[in-house]
Amino acid sequence: MTDSSRNTPDPEQQGSRGQPGTEPGEIEGPITVLVIAAHPDDPEFGAGGTTALWAKQGREIFQLVCTNGEKGSSDPEMTSEKLVALREEEQLAAGRVLGAKKTMFLRLPDGEISPDLTLRRGIVKAIRMVRPEIIITHDPTSVYTDSSINHPDHRAVGHATLDSVYPTARDRLNFPEHEQAGLLPHKVREVLLWGSREPNFFVDIAEVFDTKIAALTCHKTQIPNPDELAKRMRERAENLAKEYTGDDPRPVYAEGFRRITLMR
Repeated sequence: MTDSSRNTPDPEQQGSRGQPGTEPGEIEGPITVLVIAAHPDDPEFGAGGTTALWAKQGREIFQLVCTNGEKGSSDPEMTSEKLVALREEEQLAAGRVLGAKKTMFLRLPDGEISPDLTLRRGIVKAIRMVRPEIIITHDPTSVYTDSSINHPDHRAVGHATLDSVYPTARDRLNFPEHEQAGLLPHKVREVLLWGSREPNFFVDIAEVFDTKIAALTCHKTQIPNPDELAKRMRERAENLAKEYTGDDPRPVYAEGFRRITLMR
């Protein structure tokens, strides 16, 4: 849902659409993407269309889910132990639908994480293992809109991911046990933040919109009404498409991100 109180971004920051490697920040050669999310289902809500499209185009997609999602149920018969197992299976299934090469889990407690060294160590390890050109994650600056409050785990993961990208994963003396295990420092080229109040990079997801919905409906513990979900996701994608003000034709359905292109 678009926040009606959002400040209008500078039009000069609105011109990038659809492909990593469009100016600025051209990327040549094969592209590896690491999606870093707080909970099972966050990769699909935040970037399911983008990752499905890029996987279809031959890019390698990896997912890292930081918590085990054990608090995400209102079912009085559900237990945390059962929910953890169910949500992990749901995430693996959703990743397969999107074409992800691998889905990884840190299995930290749901609702209890902060952007501390424990979280950062796990994220840095994944970055050094996968060695992505692009990372996609939560925008940690998005705290609330007129009608919602962002989950504290989302903010923690977004914050820790940015700290992991720079400078931690880059500098070899951070977590020296990684180098001892053969995981070398790595420089990420771009970061895309979903849920941003000021997106400046839009991906046309019309051709993979149904794939995004199919991946989301794998999360049966979280999606009681798939038809209602599809309607809500369609409205959200249409609203994001309306925010695109670049030179190319406006997409019908879009995902929008705040794009950070890092200096080499």
